Amino acid sequence: MSSQSVGHFALLPLYAAAGTAILALLADLFTGRRAAITGVTLLGTLATAVCAVLAANAEPTFCATGGCSWIPTGAAATTAVLFAGLTAGVLAFSLPALRIGTAPAGEFCFLLACSMTGGVTVAYAGDLITLIVGLETLTLPLYVLVGLRRFAPTERVTSDPAAASLTFFLISVVSTAIALLGVALNYVATGVVHLASLGPAQASVFAPIAGVGAALLVIGLAFKVAAVPLHAWAPATYDGAPVPVAAYLSTASKLGGILALVTVVSRLETRAVVTILAILTMTIGNLVALRQTRMVRLLAWSSVAQAGYILAALAIGEPGAVAALAYAGFFVVLELVAFGVVVALRPQGGDGGTLADFRGAGRRSPWLGAALILAFAGLAGLPPGLAGLFAKLSVVDALIDANWTWLAGVVVLNAVIALAYYVRVSAALYTLPPRVGFSVADPVLLDEAIHPHLPVPRPVAIAVAAAVTAAVALGFAPQLLLNALT
Repeated sequence: MSSQSVGHFALLPLYAAAGTAILALLADLFTGRRAAITGVTLLGTLATAVCAVLAANAEPTFCATGGCSWIPTGAAATTAVLFAGLTAGVLAFSLPALRIGTAPAGEFCFLLACSMTGGVTVAYAGDLITLIVGLETLTLPLYVLVGLRRFAPTERVTSDPAAASLTFFLISVVSTAIALLGVALNYVATGVVHLASLGPAQASVFAPIAGVGAALLVIGLAFKVAAVPLHAWAPATYDGAPVPVAAYLSTASKLGGILALVTVVSRLETRAVVTILAILTMTIGNLVALRQTRMVRLLAWSSVAQAGYILAALAIGEPGAVAALAYAGFFVVLELVAFGVVVALRPQGGDGGTLADFRGAGRRSPWLGAALILAFAGLAGLPPGLAGLFAKLSVVDALIDANWTWLAGVVVLNAVIALAYYVRVSAALYTLPPRVGFSVADPVLLDEAIHPHLPVPRPVAIAVAAAVTAAVALGFAPQLLLNALT
């Protein structure tokens, strides 16, 4: 592929993702029908996944001296398929809320498709500029999506979506500025932006500048995965956003940040910074999660802790990259299951509720309770959540092989701490509420009186079932994902 030509075949996934956003707008303009808009968007996610598979072996494009800016690989194709699947799942979770008018379907689907386009760009990025542009394209639409819950019925919303959106925006702007400053300093010191040529600066007068640039770049990207100290936005934003959007933040948005970190950390010498971030992130995330009383906030702090495990694998540099990517793949699927169950168990258009709102939910909806138990077991790294168990073992094994046994011990210790809140919530699913103020003799009728059973919308049920199937399949055949990511 010459530097003057453009490989359109390699760009098929990007065309499909961007075309999905355009078609969602056109469907809204010419039909105004919610079914047409959401149908086009869902078909667009499928087309994006198919195009990613077809173009997996295409030649790189936008090439110049030093490397190429768009690099199709098997790992990139797998990640693009994962982004498309997460987008489809979140859209399915949102359909019941869109049906009752909590947000305009056209704007919602357009913004979601734009965010998917950014995720695809991150997956195929071959230089730092494309990587940053992809991350911002992934993140920018989410500022608006977080605040779209202002259309929801006020009695179903207990948090402030506008404040959540503003918090997310301000911290994101600061982190992006830090990341761009890191890219600039690294370019000044090395003259390199293509990932293929990226590496630690050789001994020279510019080596300290390159080191500072690499550290700033990692710190800026750490925001995307809600790593400490750039984590404070996550709980407030997750709890203030519509629950499906919080699911997207916790899965697709975090996956984009992880990909960017893996790309940078595996090529630059940033072990000290990443090690400190990993220890602080997993420890603070788990300790604060112990005190949470709201479901989405608990999932948010759990997500912070999970990011710490991924950073622990990245602390050893390139040898831990595969383990980090595998952990990310398992984590986002399990997190999607957890958020999908929360959507199914809560009123349409409502927030995530408190932990008390989920007491007895496993009795009222056995299969949803089982799905949430599976997700929590996987996130904790226990059977029957085999996908999460393999993910934890892959990180610990990579650390031990690199003679970082002490950090592996920190990971195991934090995994034990996390058991406390996962077990507490899991037990609540099958615990009957107290009888105070009620004279109902039958405890099941009492449970139904306090927390009435809600019918599960069909799109949510299908999406949760698909996510559970993917989690179980990955648990029994983890090598499939591992091979796809390498």
